[in-house]
Amino acid sequence: MAELHAIPETSAPDPTRWRMLAVIAVAQLMIILDGSIVNVALPHIQEALSISDANRQWVVTAYTLAFGGLLLLGGRIADYWGRKRTFIVGLLGFAAASALGGLAPAEGFMFAARGLQGMFAALLAPAALSLVTVAFTEPHERAKAFGVFGALSGGGAAIGLILGGLLTDGPGWRWVMWVNVPIALVTAVLAVGIVRESRSDGHPSYDIPGALLATSGLLALVYGFTRVSEADAGWADPLAIGCLSAAAVLIVAFVAVERRVANPLLPLRIPAHPIRGGSYLTFLLVGAGLFAMFLFLSYYMQGVLGYSALRTGLHFLPFSLGIILAAGLVARVLPVTGPRPLMVGGLAVAGTGMLMLLRITPQDQYWTHVLPSLVMISVGMAFVFIPTSSTALIGVQPRDAGVASALLNTTQQVGGSVGLALLSTLALASTTRSVEEIGTVERTMPDGSVAQVPGPESLVAGFHTGFLWGAVLLYLGMLSALLLVRIRKADYHANVQDTESAPAVG
Repeated sequence: MAELHAIPETSAPDPTRWRMLAVIAVAQLMIILDGSIVNVALPHIQEALSISDANRQWVVTAYTLAFGGLLLLGGRIADYWGRKRTFIVGLLGFAAASALGGLAPAEGFMFAARGLQGMFAALLAPAALSLVTVAFTEPHERAKAFGVFGALSGGGAAIGLILGGLLTDGPGWRWVMWVNVPIALVTAVLAVGIVRESRSDGHPSYDIPGALLATSGLLALVYGFTRVSEADAGWADPLAIGCLSAAAVLIVAFVAVERRVANPLLPLRIPAHPIRGGSYLTFLLVGAGLFAMFLFLSYYMQGVLGYSALRTGLHFLPFSLGIILAAGLVARVLPVTGPRPLMVGGLAVAGTGMLMLLRITPQDQYWTHVLPSLVMISVGMAFVFIPTSSTALIGVQPRDAGVASALLNTTQQVGGSVGLALLSTLALASTTRSVEEIGTVERTMPDGSVAQVPGPESLVAGFHTGFLWGAVLLYLGMLSALLLVRIRKADYHANVQDTESAPAVG
C-alpha cells in the first residue's frame, strides 16, 4: 500500500467521487456493523451450536485474526491487482462467507466461516480506503471523506448493537450473518458502474512468506492460550507449551524475513521509529483489553442478569455514544495540548473505568455499577483513538503512508485476538476455581435435558478476573504512551502537516 499517495494533489478531481464515496461508505458500514452485531448474538450462537466456554471466543477471534493478520497483504493486493477489482471481490467473498456462517451446523463450520469473513474483509477494507484516497486529491475534500469514515466507525457500532439485538430476538441469530448478504451484493452491483478502477505502477510484489509466518504465529499463540483453558494440566499442558513455543519461533522468523525481502509486507522502519512504535504498541494493548470487555459484559447481561439480546444491545449504547460525543471535544483540544497528555489521561480514565467493573454482582445493578464504567471507558477511548491515529503516522514518508495507517488497525485487531484468548483463559480458570468451591447449578438446555453449569457467582468471579487483567492491559498502554510517545506539541504540529491526510484503516 506504499503508493496510495502517488497521485499528485494537483490532479483533476474525479467527477464521480461523491457517488463513489456513498458506495464505499456502505461497505465500510457493513464491516463496522459485523463487529458489534456478532458480540450481542454470541451467547445465542454458543448455545445453538454447543460451543464450549473455552472455544466461544473463536467466533470473534477467527475473524479478527484473519482480518488483522492479512490486512497488510490485502492492501498490497489492492494496489497492484486493482482497487476496484479487489473491492468487488472482497464484497462478494464477504457475502458468501456470511451466508455460510448463517448456515453453520456446528462450531467448526462457524469458525471457518468467520475466518473467511476476516480474509475477505482484509481485501475489502484497504481497497475501500485506497479508493477514497485516490478519488479525493484535494486535502479539504479528503478530510471530509475520511470524516465520513470516522462517523461510520462510531455510529455503525451503535447501529450494530441495536440491529444485532433485533435480529437475534426476532428471526434468530443466523440473520446476524445473513443480513450482510444483500448489503454486500447490492453494493457490489453499484460498484461495477460507479467506482473507477485504479492501480499502482510497477511490478507486483507480494510478501507471501511474511503473511504466512505472521498469521501462523498469531494462530499458534491464540490456540496455545485456548488450549490452556481446555487442558487438565493448564499451563503445563504439552500441546499448549508447544503451540506457544511455535508462536514465538514463527514471529521471530517473520521479523527475520521482513528484514531480508526486497518488498516486505511490513517495512520494519515504520514501527522502529519510537513514537510510531509506541503508538502501535499502545493500540495493541488497547485492543487486547477492550475486546474482552465486550465479550464478558455481553455474557454478564444475558447469562447472569437474563437480559434479551436487544436489551443488551441498548445497554451497550452509552459506550458508542460516549465515544461519538467525546470525539468532538478531543478534536478541539488536541491542537492545544498535543497528543501525549490526551493518550495518557484517556488510558488512565479507561483503566479506572475497567476496574470499576469489579463491583458487579449477580444482582441487576446496571445503572449504578455498569453504566458509569461504560461511560468512563468510552470517554477515555475517545481521548486515545484520535491522538494515536495521528502519532502512528508521524514522520511517515508518502510511500509508507498506506502501510503505516493499515498497521494501526492491524495492531488493534491482533491485540484484540490475543487479548481475548488470554483473558478468556484467565477468566475461565477463575470460574472453574469458584465452581470447585461452591458447586454448580442445574439448567434446562434447549433440547430439554438438564445440565450442571456454573452458577451466577462463579460466572461473575470469572468476569472479575477478565476485567482486572483488562485494566492491567490498559494501564500498560498508558505506560507505553507515557514512555515512548515522547513528542512535544510544537514538533507534533510540525510533523502532522505532512501526514494529516493519510487514511486510518478501520
